[in-house]
Amino acid sequence: MRILSGVQPSGKLHIGNYFGAIRQFVELQHKGHGLYFIADLHALTTIREADKLRELSLDVALNFLALGLDPEKATLFRQSDIPEVTELSWILSTVTPMGLLERAHSFKDKTARGISADHGLFAYPVLMAADILAYHSDVVPVGKDQKQHLEITRDIAVKFNQTYCKDFDPQTGEGGVLKLPDPHILEDTAVVPGVDGQKMSKSYNNTIELFAPEKAVKKGIMGIKTDSTPLEEPKNPDTCTVFALLKLFAKADQLDEIRALYVKGGVGYGDFKKRLFDHFMDTFGEARRRYDELSSNEDYVQEVLKKGASKAREIANDVMDQVRRATGLK
Repeated sequence: MRILSGVQPSGKLHIGNYFGAIRQFVELQHKGHGLYFIADLHALTTIREADKLRELSLDVALNFLALGLDPEKATLFRQSDIPEVTELSWILSTVTPMGLLERAHSFKDKTARGISADHGLFAYPVLMAADILAYHSDVVPVGKDQKQHLEITRDIAVKFNQTYCKDFDPQTGEGGVLKLPDPHILEDTAVVPGVDGQKMSKSYNNTIELFAPEKAVKKGIMGIKTDSTPLEEPKNPDTCTVFALLKLFAKADQLDEIRALYVKGGVGYGDFKKRLFDHFMDTFGEARRRYDELSSNEDYVQEVLKKGASKAREIANDVMDQVRRATGLK
């Protein structure tokens, strides 16, 4: 089984990235061939400072490795180191219907928030499709909010295969050059709330960073928005952002105890936030130590990325050879 996914280096990674994606990457590396990339080409739609993009791209690699990705079991690489992906992206764009891109949630969401609609933002799903299809990926672990992009990827692959492969069967996916991938979504943690109660996102500036200094992490957690229920009154855990985040960290028996304290009353939100901070440090303490070690060994990290790109290009070259032959480019 070939597993493919990536993370965009558009800001420091946060617990939403971990529970929605990276945790799955680490688990799945033991179940198949994992290909995990740093989506620096995608980041060009928002990051326009060269030094910042280089810094954030390296930081994503540090995050992956610190959180348990093993370069002996999985392939970690930069998207921009695989030129076959940009070639495939153009080829796919020649068969992708405009209406398909106009319906993309990410495009509609960002333009609704006033972000300028350049071609990169509009064509984002095509490049994402190339990222996935260039490696004949079987499974794509993604957050729930990215499910539509994978559906678009499948639609684009079907369109390409119908255009160029006379034996292609869209019902079975057989007979085509491009393989139709399946999503792998962890439903119970697919959407992680931010400190303001909205979905945690770098775009909303409401994140809890995985590797921020301890004081900054604590300040962020203690600043989570809650309602004005007095300390002595019962509180509703099911409408509380702090409890929603505790559900990601606490074991079942711990969560039952915390829920009982909410319902009983007599405990303030500050206490629950302190519990969340303790759980955060327990969960990520070892990874944070590993992150500090890797930060002082950049040569090792760069070598991991170089070797990863070499492995990824071998696969992409085989796929692109088939694509070029099918289209008449070869």
